[in-house]
Amino acid sequence: MLVAPAQAREEPGGPTYASALLVEGQDGHRWRVTPLAVQVRDHTLVLRMALPELPPPAAVENEISLAHEVLDKQAVDLERRRPVRVNDVCLEPDWRVVGIDTSTWGLLRRLMPAWLLGARGREAPGSLIPWERLELLREGEPTPEEGLEGKGRGGAGRPEGRAYEELRRPPSGPLAELRPADIADIIHQLTPAQGARLLEGLDDETAADILQEVDTERQTYILEKLSAARAAAILRAMEPDEVADLLARLPEERAQELLRLLTPEESEDVRELLEYAENSAGGLMTTDYLALSGSRSSAEALEALRRHILDQGGHAVYIYVVDDEERDEPHLLGVVSIWNLLVASPEQTLQELMHRDLVTVRPEADALNVAETIAKYNLLAVPVVNDEGALQGIVTIDDAIDVLLPPERRRRPLRRY
Repeated sequence: MLVAPAQAREEPGGPTYASALLVEGQDGHRWRVTPLAVQVRDHTLVLRMALPELPPPAAVENEISLAHEVLDKQAVDLERRRPVRVNDVCLEPDWRVVGIDTSTWGLLRRLMPAWLLGARGREAPGSLIPWERLELLREGEPTPEEGLEGKGRGGAGRPEGRAYEELRRPPSGPLAELRPADIADIIHQLTPAQGARLLEGLDDETAADILQEVDTERQTYILEKLSAARAAAILRAMEPDEVADLLARLPEERAQELLRLLTPEESEDVRELLEYAENSAGGLMTTDYLALSGSRSSAEALEALRRHILDQGGHAVYIYVVDDEERDEPHLLGVVSIWNLLVASPEQTLQELMHRDLVTVRPEADALNVAETIAKYNLLAVPVVNDEGALQGIVTIDDAIDVLLPPERRRRPLRRY
């Protein structure tokens, strides 16, 4: 059966085709076999030409080795959100990749000779996962000439030597479309090294959102598996308090290495947060908040809020009104809800809009008391001020909820120091 080359038919979002077989002779010489060079006879691939007439293997961008990167490896079933073991890869006669078989029978079909299995060996797999519903967990980039040893569905009746099969690398886009909490559930079922490799294929913001949903002990292991540059890039997409909590659990040498890769401003915020006791308001708080002077108009405040969200990716629900927004530790005067700001007249000042009857906590306040304060007054965040009334940070409701959860279900790590 003649088929067109896979590269000519592959379209974004369309089916994936095997691109070539690498055939190795007795002397170790290899040839690249394209679909045009073979035909299918009784479920067996037969060469249409002599081996010497085949071209030598050449590197093709974005190819993966079926043997070294897929078979006997773990992958993620995106629909069921769980890791699976790849026992076989199923192809159509035109070399279209249908999916993977995770059943024991799939493993036997791949390893045992076709003549021994008989008709049963050609039956459709009972545990087929479509290829487009799959995310591969690769252990590293293969060299261009790596390939599949002759154990696949074309194993019986090979012309000579060992056969290898290569597939085009599937995109990692579908995985990124899952919710961070769902991807975190998948990571909990993987080894830390596999979890790190999964995060490697995602953008920094997505990886940061996922890492914050992973349990505390596994967060540490994953950060140690990631390269320092990649780990720092993910940390830069996280809030300072989350970064401080993560670094506090790492060995000091590794933590200092990652701090040096952050910007001076980022590392300064994190170092300040690391000074507070873990089970205190200071240990819970973040310095990612928006503080403006009371003379600002509501129109100016909305513009500052837009810039804050665009620059820092924050999710501010309050604007904190201070005596001087240029000071490092301004005194807190009041608070304005974003909802009140949206309905205010553009010329109204924050001083006119702010609530002066403030609920605050001290940095040394017990974390449980902070959570109870947020619950008692139905707040989305509570400001942390020192004895002089200077704003130090805020504790958000999601971090307060963590305090009320059992240790094994908390997102925030317990610090080592």
